[in-house]
Amino acid sequence: MIAQTVTAILEVPLIGSMDLAPTIDLSTTSGQLISGLAETLIIGMRNNGPLFHSPIAMSNLTHALADLVVRSIPHRFSYLLDKKVHLIAPRHIHRAIEFMHVNIEKPLTMQSVADAAGVSIRSLETGFRSFRGTTPSAYLRKIRLQAAREDLLDPLNRQSLREVCLKWGFFHFGRFASSYRMVYGEKPSETKKRSGC
Repeated sequence: MIAQTVTAILEVPLIGSMDLAPTIDLSTTSGQLISGLAETLIIGMRNNGPLFHSPIAMSNLTHALADLVVRSIPHRFSYLLDKKVHLIAPRHIHRAIEFMHVNIEKPLTMQSVADAAGVSIRSLETGFRSFRGTTPSAYLRKIRLQAAREDLLDPLNRQSLREVCLKWGFFHFGRFASSYRMVYGEKPSETKKRSGC
């Protein structure tokens, strides 16, 4: 959830560890908020608590906690937060992004994403352009490219480059390799070789 929040806020793929600071100063306002929200989640789930029966409440609270952690606790990407002008995206954009992340391995159409977000395709496109500076389909390609990179970096993953491409919905290897090199500055084969596979 925290990794997805960083990706959504910064609109860049999250590569590697965030290196979150290992402690939280509970005497600060942010520390008290994080502590209180974490305690609320724990109490709400204990003994089959009410949060297990209210997925919307659970989702809202976990998103709020992840956002607080990302914005309040120092990490490797903190310096980028200061440079980013934040516009609060409408709820349907957050729902669409969450749906894409949860269903990243499935064949998705923009109609299915729009349906999950509860809006028309046109509203989805307009919202993404206004609040993410991209289209929904480009955003989906970006997170799938990131997932492909994570597979290529995994030394335990024995899939071939072609299998990784197909797994993440890239059916034209040349276009995949070109996009990959543009984003990551190296060929997919070079990434795979570095991982020791």
